[in-house]
Amino acid sequence: MKSLIKIVISLALVAFVLNTIDTKKLIDILLNVDIFWLFLAFIFYNLSKIVSAFRLIFYFKEIGIDIKQKSNLILYYIGMFYNLFLPGGVGGDGYKAYLLNKYHEPKLSLIIQALLFDRISGLVALIFLGALLYPFSSFDIPIFYYLAIALIFISYPLFFLISKKLNKFLEYFKQTTLFGFIVQLLQLISAIFIIYSLNSNVPIIDFLVLFLISSVVSVLPISVGGVGVRELTFLYGLKLIGYPSDIGVAFSFLFFFITMLSSLIGVFFLHRADKEVKI
Repeated sequence: MKSLIKIVISLALVAFVLNTIDTKKLIDILLNVDIFWLFLAFIFYNLSKIVSAFRLIFYFKEIGIDIKQKSNLILYYIGMFYNLFLPGGVGGDGYKAYLLNKYHEPKLSLIIQALLFDRISGLVALIFLGALLYPFSSFDIPIFYYLAIALIFISYPLFFLISKKLNKFLEYFKQTTLFGFIVQLLQLISAIFIIYSLNSNVPIIDFLVLFLISSVVSVLPISVGGVGVRELTFLYGLKLIGYPSDIGVAFSFLFFFITMLSSLIGVFFLHRADKEVKI
């Protein structure tokens, strides 16, 4: 039921966005995309996923799971596939938790905590980078400007204090924090290449800020892979600065296309999941 609701919400949001913009112009933009830059965006997006899988190793180490990097990367891509194409029920993280619990000693609750903190580490990096870029953007909303300045200084210290208060995942905090930042930096580079592929003189900083905001909003479990939510963010975000929304929607479609292609890699490893996770 939850899966169906997510699909309906995503389709409804996409329909609303398409009904709001000039779809002919959107199609024209997409048909004239520079494939070279789009390919580079695909490469850097997948580099971010490889680094993300490497970060996850540190969380597993702390709870006593010894898994090879290659096996962890395979499991990571399988999780991506389940997250995007089977969003209901267990999902990618749930599948990874089940499989690891099946062959390793740590309790399921510890594995879930490791996966949760891995996600939070990435979210903190998104918030920090978004706050860092916001003051240089065209968005002129004073309350958000001051909020961004505050988040620059408190996001990582607050994350550390929460981890310390809960006494969770402190042993490799420096490593996971650093790799979490690198992951989002690589995705920002991927986003820049998508912007280049659009063959348009767009405000790059503004696009990156909206990309980071949409990535944070996409974490909310209300849509399939952030579809619809990301497009809606660009639709209204670009309207705030008086820029045509169709180019932003084209950007979000291309990012989803890259995410989908990357997630499909996981389907080639489905038959090896159990074998790779076994000790």
